[in-house]
Amino acid sequence: MAESPTSDGSSVVCFGEMLIDFVPTVNGVSLAEAPAFKKSPGGAPANVAVGITRLGGSSAFIGKVGDDEFGYMLADILKQNKVNNSGMRFDRSARTALAFVTLQADGEREFLFFRNPSADMLLRESELDVNLIKQARIFHYGSISLIEEPCRSTHLAALSIAKESGCILSYDPNLRLPLWPSADAARKGIMSIWDQADVIKISGDEISFLTGGDDPYDDNVVLEKLFHPKLKVLIVSEGSKGCRYYTKQFKGRVPGVKVKAVDTTGAGDAFVGGLLYSLASDVNLYQDEKRLREALLFANACGALVVKEKGAIPALPTKKAVLQLLSEVNSR
Repeated sequence: MAESPTSDGSSVVCFGEMLIDFVPTVNGVSLAEAPAFKKSPGGAPANVAVGITRLGGSSAFIGKVGDDEFGYMLADILKQNKVNNSGMRFDRSARTALAFVTLQADGEREFLFFRNPSADMLLRESELDVNLIKQARIFHYGSISLIEEPCRSTHLAALSIAKESGCILSYDPNLRLPLWPSADAARKGIMSIWDQADVIKISGDEISFLTGGDDPYDDNVVLEKLFHPKLKVLIVSEGSKGCRYYTKQFKGRVPGVKVKAVDTTGAGDAFVGGLLYSLASDVNLYQDEKRLREALLFANACGALVVKEKGAIPALPTKKAVLQLLSEVNSR
């Protein structure tokens, strides 16, 4: 079980964007052809924060939304899901970010973003809840908050506070190429904070992108180009196939949990939430291969349960549901 945090802090603080995803009511059509859309709360760091509390852990979210109905709706959704939202800020001059997400027949996605600029890009360093970060056990973030100022400088300041406070730094680059000015800017931006993280979760596509087209399945590519000296564990997620893991001592792979995919939105975030939930209660997890493998199988099951439903936050599983799925897998 995850330990409860100190009375005044959350064990995992997630920093970055929270937005509204508009998901078509019908799969396998283009945005133009979709007859209607269902609004769904999203944004990777916020999804991870909810993923952790659904499992029974404690988390907080730091980010900015618009001073509008969508912004207050998102703050309320975090509160309903027991995520500490005291680090959220509301901007009167910009709207909450929106994303239209097309689901292809196989459940994979295309994105159309509305941000010019959206409130999440405008979080300032002076608006940071410093105490929230200092009391965390793990500080988790992505790369979207590195795209534009002032959010980029705020992200770097938060990272520095977390590092000085002894937090484990967790990074999921979560590449969204259409949001960056260019592919080169995305590569440079994502890599600019690469060597700070203790834990990194990355996909095969992201490996190919960051290494300029190298084979994402080649261990040597991962170890020589992406595994930096301070890194405690690097996880490569492979969707339904499971994941690979690399530490200084060992490497291996953990199989996925097979389910029928309806919508892959949020699967990676559920996986990260599952992993950080385990890590928050056992911060030296990565030193013991057996414990790490158990935590990764648990995280794989979290990701598997999410793809069975549409939307990210509504589909995030409870610990009971994850353990039930794992017991079914064991008895197959």
